[in-house]
Amino acid sequence: MERTLVMLKPDAVHRHLVGRLIARFEDKGLKIVALKMARIDRATAEQHYAEHEGKDFYEPLLRFVTAGPTVFMVLEGKGAVAVVRGLMGSTFGPDAAPGTLRGDFGVSKRFNLVHGSDSPEAAKKEIALFFDEKDLLDWDPVTWPWHYDFSTGEAV
Repeated sequence: MERTLVMLKPDAVHRHLVGRLIARFEDKGLKIVALKMARIDRATAEQHYAEHEGKDFYEPLLRFVTAGPTVFMVLEGKGAVAVVRGLMGSTFGPDAAPGTLRGDFGVSKRFNLVHGSDSPEAAKKEIALFFDEKDLLDWDPVTWPWHYDFSTGEAV
């Protein structure tokens, strides 16, 4: 099983969308292995978004993500990174397809509600930035045999 980081950004928190967004991930069959609400400090935001330093949206992005509380989750499932990215939809709400989180709830090109890791490698780094290993719970939902076929020894 694969793990990925998901951040429900300050706009999602302030718009009272947290429960609805979490429900969409759970409805899809992803397992929550860690969950917390915190405020990102500037140094952590700079580290998280380092690849965007120097781009015109970098400073506004840092102001945005440090402006209020964020909900952080580690989700697990087969192909979790790709599954989460599919659920999120295109980066900009106006361009995102209906049925995706950004397509259903996003209207801004600046405030895009949610972040999800873009690769398994990025997920490992991002999870470690926001969670200690002891915070990640290893558990198996009783419903997983109804989400995945384990008859081959691994999730299908």
